[in-house]
Amino acid sequence: MRILSSSSQSAGEQRQPASGAEPTFRLRDAERAVVAQGVRAEVEPGAIDSFAERVCTFFAAHADGPRVIVGALPFDRSQADYLFQPETLVRVEGQVETLPAAAAVLEAPRCVIRPEPAPSAYRDAVAACLELIKRSAADVEPLTKVVLSRSLSLSSSHAFDAAGLLRALGQDRSVTVFSTLLPGERSGPQPLLVGATPELLVSKRGANVISHPLAGSARRYSDAAADRRSAAALESSEKDRREHQAVVDAVFDALSPYCRELAAPKGTTLRPTASMWHLGTRIVGTLKDSETPVTELAAVLHPTPAVCGLPRRRAAEVIGELEGYDRGFYAGAVGWTDEQGDGEWYVSIRSARIAGAQATLYAGAGIVAGSDPVAETDETSAKFVALLSALGIDEQGRPLRERAA
Repeated sequence: MRILSSSSQSAGEQRQPASGAEPTFRLRDAERAVVAQGVRAEVEPGAIDSFAERVCTFFAAHADGPRVIVGALPFDRSQADYLFQPETLVRVEGQVETLPAAAAVLEAPRCVIRPEPAPSAYRDAVAACLELIKRSAADVEPLTKVVLSRSLSLSSSHAFDAAGLLRALGQDRSVTVFSTLLPGERSGPQPLLVGATPELLVSKRGANVISHPLAGSARRYSDAAADRRSAAALESSEKDRREHQAVVDAVFDALSPYCRELAAPKGTTLRPTASMWHLGTRIVGTLKDSETPVTELAAVLHPTPAVCGLPRRRAAEVIGELEGYDRGFYAGAVGWTDEQGDGEWYVSIRSARIAGAQATLYAGAGIVAGSDPVAETDETSAKFVALLSALGIDEQGRPLRERAA
């Protein structure tokens, strides 16, 4: 295990956070971790088209502090991101230990949950979306996929334990857990984006670039036979295979101009998490120019058809028309970049916006020809499970232990 530290403090001070202080940014999987403390300076907010330029300008203007920027990109390409330089940052390379399961158990909060939209309204939105897809079939550029999401708004009797939630989510070693500050309101606690994503938007180290898109999902089951049937049905599903291939093609199209080599050596495989099966394709490439920054690659990829649809602009318009709420940083990206242009950005799915005793959870499903409104609604419920289970509640806000009793 290697620890690579970057700090505005002396080397003897940089590995340990101030007593009682919670990190302002965390990103961790089974092989690496990035943990940041404090906010030294914020990058000028802007839309994703200027992402790379603004980060470059920031490093040129700020000679002190860690040479790393962390933060989050919103789903909407026209909305402002939130990026900052931390006071201290530690990167750990190598196997990262997880906490014992007992340490991840949270006291279930007493919650009132309000679905936005209601499941019945979401089913209606899926049906309306399917009609739009059907009507566009003869268009020069038909609408072939739209990812529609819904949310759960939680009001708790006490402040949510974001650190405890992250620990609980981290028991699933197949995902990347994350927590990052979001822009605050004029009053109240500064919100956090917390989640456990299985999907890598893009990573870049030197000339090496990787993307691991996911599309096509099925619920996992505690019963082994039912779980195998669910995986097999997903693997053989023509509808899900078609949906997944469209995402892979879009990633290849976006990265090909930058790469002299680009391939998917293992093809499409099943990618399991604790609560879901996914179809995934790991795409690896070698850049023509090793100095191309990860921020530029993220900007051309985001949002992929896995969280938006095809064609991207029209799908985003339909999302705005049918979802009925602002996604904010859900289905955006969270990650880091350094002064050399290396970095990692993950798609911020399976995520929650937490601010004190208020939280909003998000889940979406890809709508293509052949989708079923009831099945897609069930898929969003399955995707809520990771966060709800980590909180110790079900979709109605009932503590899981009480329900089991």
